Amino acid sequence: QVQLVESGGGSVQAGGSLKLSCATSGGDFSTYCMAWFRQPLGKEREGVAAISRGGGDVYYLDSVKGRFTISRDNANNMLYLQMNSLQPEDTAMYYCASRHVVYCGVGWSGPENFEFWGQGTQVTVSS
Repeated sequence: QVQLVESGGGSVQAGGSLKLSCATSGGDFSTYCMAWFRQPLGKEREGVAAISRGGGDVYYLDSVKGRFTISRDNANNMLYLQMNSLQPEDTAMYYCASRHVVYCGVGWSGPENFEFWGQGTQVTVSS
């Protein structure tokens, strides 16, 4: 059973930065497609970024392109999300998720396509 544990959330002012981490265990991390999702209070969960097994292919929500960077460290079973130029609309609970599929880019933004989830870490951006 794959387990995911997020950390790194917090409260920042607009324009600030945060780096989220996701520690994984219970599976061969290098064989999983990984992604970050977020869910603002009262809204649906949305895909923020995804990364292929080797890290060579990345995918982003349009509104975070150029501000967020997803990365992974397969040697240490870690997933990251560097978030810069944060805005109040980025406020949400952030989740990491994993799935075991052939093509990581297909359906990457749909939460229904992911098998394993962390408990989430809250990011709050004030104006």
